[in-house]
Amino acid sequence: MATGTRISVVPLGAQHPVLPEPVALKLSLEEEKVVDVGITLGYCHRGIEKAAELNDFKQNVFLCGRVCGICSHHHTTTYVDVIETMMNIEAPERARLIRTIYSELERLHSHTLILGLIADAMGYENLFMQTWRDREIVMDLFELMSGNRVHYDVNQIGGVRRDIGYDMVKKIDKGMDALEGKFKILSKSYLNDPTFKKRTKAIGVLSKAEAHTYGVVGPTARGSDVPEDIRATGDSHYAAYNMLHFTPQVEEDGDIYSRVKVRVRECFQSIDLIRQTIGHMRDGPIAVRVQGKPNGEAVARVEAPRGELFYYAKGNNTNNLERVKIRTPSYVNIPALRYMIMGEEFAEVPVIIASIDPCLSCTDR
Repeated sequence: MATGTRISVVPLGAQHPVLPEPVALKLSLEEEKVVDVGITLGYCHRGIEKAAELNDFKQNVFLCGRVCGICSHHHTTTYVDVIETMMNIEAPERARLIRTIYSELERLHSHTLILGLIADAMGYENLFMQTWRDREIVMDLFELMSGNRVHYDVNQIGGVRRDIGYDMVKKIDKGMDALEGKFKILSKSYLNDPTFKKRTKAIGVLSKAEAHTYGVVGPTARGSDVPEDIRATGDSHYAAYNMLHFTPQVEEDGDIYSRVKVRVRECFQSIDLIRQTIGHMRDGPIAVRVQGKPNGEAVARVEAPRGELFYYAKGNNTNNLERVKIRTPSYVNIPALRYMIMGEEFAEVPVIIASIDPCLSCTDR
């Protein structure tokens, strides 16, 4: 740094209009250029992992769903999967298909939410409101299916609590048709608008090499040409993805635009996966009886909307687990923000932060 250069230190957060949850960034600026970044987390710590040791292992399904509101179903899916693995329980096929429908609806819920927030961070208030308006199609389906818009609590160890009847299947199919039509219109603004491209291309770049170094996951990784998707691996037994056909959505440039493009394409992909899942629905049980108590160790991985969600659990043949460990996608994605922000203009920082879809509730737990 040149002698005599004036450096300004500007705090961004912990509370800031562009941040839905609290995270504190200390930005060192040389004029408008960011030359250093400090990140402070921990404002949302709730002791959930410790609480999971105090509850009956069946009650933890509800606790784990409260780790995050936006991806609550993925948390409960990962938890029941780790317990089912430990206890050698196999959920019925219909239950796994229902879990898949909820998972992909939740991916639509999450992706449309963050796409709207990215538009809002850039000053596209109309695009933000239209995106969240169309997101209501998904939220209404959740309410019809489970009685709730956010915490659905449909999972249980050994299957699911609620079936999806024929009439509900028709409503889901109709909802996907409506959402696809509306999102085809909205996607033109995200992918083709020249001003949107100017604000997102070659900004907040995370190269493929750095994506591997930081170990980022989800759309953040796939936007940097890292084709990692748990749904497409051998670990996809957690739902019914081994019965479906799809290819992970990957972009090469690693900038904000690439991460937006991955999410837009994954929205259409989720609609297709829901339709495929509906086509596999057959009559059958939605749960099996659970006998015994968890004993031993197990891990489970799920492709949450933000990337790989990892659970570890250790049982000791009692109703209380000895240990539950959760590693969320944002936990590994947030450190990469420093690399993305360094060298960028101060005005681009909020959009860069939004582009990784950070979930502080998940991260801090």
